[in-house]
Amino acid sequence: MTTNSKFTEKFATLAVLSPASVAASTVLTAWVPVSDYHSIVALIDTGVLGASATVDAKLRQATDVSGTAAKDVTGKALVQIVKATGDGKQASIEMRSDDMDTNGGFTHVALSVTVGTAASLLGARLIGANPRFMPPANAASVVQIVG
Repeated sequence: MTTNSKFTEKFATLAVLSPASVAASTVLTAWVPVSDYHSIVALIDTGVLGASATVDAKLRQATDVSGTAAKDVTGKALVQIVKATGDGKQASIEMRSDDMDTNGGFTHVALSVTVGTAASLLGARLIGANPRFMPPANAASVVQIVG
């Protein structure tokens, strides 16, 4: 482990669901290629959940940036977050690039978050970890990196 490397040399923000009140529905990040990273991490943050609301999140895989042939990444879903214990919580889903169905031609990943019952506050992001090439490429929404 090198202690002189910067966080931004090992991790990049690939896609974001900006913090917002999300109606009972499913929201999806952009589809991002995983070929440049050894690992992908989805970070989910809940705010105040609506009455009896639920939050489900999972990683999905596709064969291109348009989401063609989308399907779930096996074993990469949260246990449902519920209103009774879910306000102001954080959760993460980690995967390695070899968790994807590469034999089936799957090359892209997205985070799918489903809010059930009532609008709820949440935000999420996909992080690329341990890049294969330097420097790692951040999403266009990243406007500053200080350090």
